[in-house]
Amino acid sequence: MFMNRLFGKPKQEGNTLQTLDKLNETLEMLEKKEGVLIKKAAGEVEKAKEFSRVKNKRAAIQCLKRKRLYEQQVEQLGNFQLRIHDQMIMLEGAKATTETVDALRTGASTMKAMQKATNIDDVDKTMEEINEQTENMKQIQEALSAPFGSAADFDEDELLDELEELESAELEEQLLQPVPMHVPQGKQPTRPAAQKQPTAEEDELAALQADMAL
Repeated sequence: MFMNRLFGKPKQEGNTLQTLDKLNETLEMLEKKEGVLIKKAAGEVEKAKEFSRVKNKRAAIQCLKRKRLYEQQVEQLGNFQLRIHDQMIMLEGAKATTETVDALRTGASTMKAMQKATNIDDVDKTMEEINEQTENMKQIQEALSAPFGSAADFDEDELLDELEELESAELEEQLLQPVPMHVPQGKQPTRPAAQKQPTAEEDELAALQADMAL
């Protein structure tokens, strides 16, 4: 059945296109015949006028009869063309409907195949595997980030106490630093006077006083 659908659909579509082509050719043929008949009817009118000028009424009437026959055929061809147009519209609509149904059927089959390929049990199993792998990866990362060796023996509470002591000592040191004095603008601090160098006489006097003291 599947093979019949597979090979029957292109054949059916080809038949529809061939039918539309045939109807279109027939319509063109009828239009050409209609144009010829209209020209013949107009020619009979001109002949009737000529016969009327020469007072040949019988011949003029015969021309008008043939003109009526041509007009009847034109009307009949018009009805044929209308029927063909109607048939083409119905056939094109049926073709569009068939193509739409085929497209919907193909979409439904594809969706069914996709659902069959993605079974809910397989989806649940896949999600469980992903969650398990994620948990394993977390454990591996935690194991790699954990301290080891000598660093693992350190007590974090003791380290926190030591850090608090350092912070307190630093704060106390900052409080004990002298506050810089503000010197008013325009008043410069007095520099100490330079010590005067002793002269030669002052040196001799100092040496004599030392001898007397002995």
